[in-house]
Amino acid sequence: MHKKLVMGNQAFAYAALAAGVRVVAGYPGTPSTELVETVAKLKAQGSAEGVHVEWSTNEKAALEVLAGASYAGARCLFTCKQVGLNVASDPLMSLNYVGIKGGLVLFVADDPGPISSQTEQDTRRFAAFAKIPVLDPQNLEQGYAMMQEAFEISERYHTPVIVRPTTRVCHASTYLEVPEHTVAHPAGTFEKDPKWVIFPRRSFAAHGEVNERLLQIADAYSSGKAADAFNPIENHGDATPRLGIMAGGVSYAYTCEALAIIERRAAAADIAVPPYRLMQVGLPYPFPTAAAERFAEGLGQILVVEELDFVLEDEMLRLAGRTHAAYTVHGKLNGTMPGRGENTVDDLVERLAAFLGIPAQAVTPRADASLPKPPALPVRPPVLCPGCPHRGSFYAVKQALKAIGATDAVLSGDIGCYTLGNAAPLDAVDTCLCMGAGITMAQGLGIAEPARKQIAFVGDSTFFASAMTGIANAVYNGHDITVIVLDNATTAMTGGQPHPGTGLRLDGTKSQPIKIEAVLHALGVTCIEHANPFDLAQTTEAAQRAITHEGPSALICEGLCITLSKPKPALCVDESRCTGCKRCITQIGCPAISWDAEQRRARVNPTLCNGCGLCTQVCKFGAIGPNAEAAKGGEA
Repeated sequence: MHKKLVMGNQAFAYAALAAGVRVVAGYPGTPSTELVETVAKLKAQGSAEGVHVEWSTNEKAALEVLAGASYAGARCLFTCKQVGLNVASDPLMSLNYVGIKGGLVLFVADDPGPISSQTEQDTRRFAAFAKIPVLDPQNLEQGYAMMQEAFEISERYHTPVIVRPTTRVCHASTYLEVPEHTVAHPAGTFEKDPKWVIFPRRSFAAHGEVNERLLQIADAYSSGKAADAFNPIENHGDATPRLGIMAGGVSYAYTCEALAIIERRAAAADIAVPPYRLMQVGLPYPFPTAAAERFAEGLGQILVVEELDFVLEDEMLRLAGRTHAAYTVHGKLNGTMPGRGENTVDDLVERLAAFLGIPAQAVTPRADASLPKPPALPVRPPVLCPGCPHRGSFYAVKQALKAIGATDAVLSGDIGCYTLGNAAPLDAVDTCLCMGAGITMAQGLGIAEPARKQIAFVGDSTFFASAMTGIANAVYNGHDITVIVLDNATTAMTGGQPHPGTGLRLDGTKSQPIKIEAVLHALGVTCIEHANPFDLAQTTEAAQRAITHEGPSALICEGLCITLSKPKPALCVDESRCTGCKRCITQIGCPAISWDAEQRRARVNPTLCNGCGLCTQVCKFGAIGPNAEAAKGGEA
C-alpha cells in the first residue's frame, strides 16, 4: 500500500482492484468515466494483473457481458452514469431474479444539478424498483470501503449490488492508501444449472428469495460493526435529544461540516446549541429499519437531508406510520429542503440553524458594508469548440434545406457535443430526448406531418451505442427520414474514448474498425452520401442529395474532432475588405470570432482559432484569411 492523491473515481477503481475484480465493463458518461480509464491505465502499467477492462458498445451490452463472466465465478464491475442504468435496465431486472455467482457490482454515478445529464433521476429509486441493494458513500474514504464491501454483499447474498456516488464524490480528490499491485481473483468455471434460465415458474420462486434476502441485508446492516461503519448514529449534547437529523451520501458530509460551523459560530455568539441526534444512512436500500427506529426513539422532530429524491424521507414517514410514532418528518416534501439540485454547506448552515432554533444572524457572517457589491457573473452558455466539424455540418444541412425550399424541416438531435447545435445562430436541433431517440422520433414526426422533411443528427459513438435499431425500423417501415451521422472519430463529449468505429480498443490495441457505411448498407439504407464538413459546398450538395431521396437516407459527415487534429495557422480579418456585415458571426457562431464595436468590424482571436477555414467560406467579401502574425500567435 502507498499513499497517493486520487480522484474519487480513481479511488473506486483502486478499491475494486483491491477486491480482486476480474472483469470491468461500461459505457462512458460523466461523472463516472474515469473509473474504467483508471483500471485500463493500471493494467497497461502492469499494476493491475489479470483484469479485463473494456468500453462496451452501450450499457446493456456491458452488463450482459458481466453477467456471463459472473456466472462463471468472476468478480465483475459495471460502470455508467444514472441515465445509463436505464439502458441496462432490461438485463438488470432479470439478473436480480436469476442471481449471480461471482460478485457483481454496479457503479452508477448520479448527477445532481444536473451538471452534465438529461435528468436528475435518483438511482436509489431504481435500486428499490429493481430490488437491488445500494450503498451511498459520503466521501472517497467511505466509498473505497463500500466498494469492497459491495463485492462481499454480492457474493454472500447472490445479488447484484449498486454503489451510488454523486458528482462531488466522483470528482473530489484526497490522499488515500491504495495498493501498489493487485491480482484479480480466479474466475472458476460455469456450471450448468436450470437456475440460470429465467422461466416464469423460476421467476416466481426467485421473487420470494429476493424479498427474503433484502430483509436479511437490512437486518445485517442495522446493528453491529456493519451499522457502525455505514449507518452510524451519534448523540450531540448532554441531554436526551428531541431533534434528529438524518442524511445520506455526500449530504451527510455537508451536514457534518455545516453543524461544525453552526456550533462554532453559536459559541462565539454565546448561544447554546440544543442537543440533537445525527444518523448517516449509507445503505438506503434495503432501508435499515431497526437502526432507524433506534435513531428515532424519543425524537419529536426529524430533518432529512439528501440529494435528488426524497427516498430517506419516504422511509421515515413510512416508519412513523407503521409504528404510530409521534415525531414529525421535515424534508423535501414539506419544503424544508430544496426539491432539486445539489446541497451546499452554506445553504445547510441556514437550514440546519433554523431547524435547531438558532437565530440566522448568529450563524450567517455579515457582509462588509465598506466593500462594493460584486458584479453578477456573466452568463457563459456552452458552445461548440472553435474548429468543431459539427458546426459545418449543421450549417450546410440548413443551407441545403433552404436551397430545396424545406426550411420548415424538423431537425431531431441526440445526446453528445452536437446537442449544442440547438443554440443560436445555428438553431439546428429542435428535439433531444435520449441516446438514439432522434432517429426514431424523426419517424414519428414524419408520420404526424408527412409534408415536412425530417432530419436526424447522431454522433459516431452514439450510432453504435443506440442508433442502429432506429435505422432498422426506418428501413423496415419505409420512413422518409435523413440521418446525418456526425463522425468526428471519437466519443468527444465524455473525453475522447474510442468506439467500435475507431479501430482502437480501450487498452490501445487495434481492432477491425466497423464501417458506418457498411452498417447502413447492411441495414438496408440505399442512399448514403459522404462529405467533409469543413467543405461547405461539398457538404451542402451531398445533404441536398440525401434529403431529396425518397425513403431512408444518410449523410456521413467525416471531420476530426479538434482534440485529434493538428491546428492550422490562425486566421485574421482584413480591415480593408471587412464591411461589418457580421455574417461570419451571425451565421456560424464560432467562439473565435467576435465583434469590435469601436472599429465596427469582426475580429478573430488567434488563441482560439485553429484555422479550420469555415468562416472564410461564409464571408462573401474574402475578408478572412491567413496572416503571418496570426500564424505566430499575434493579434489578428
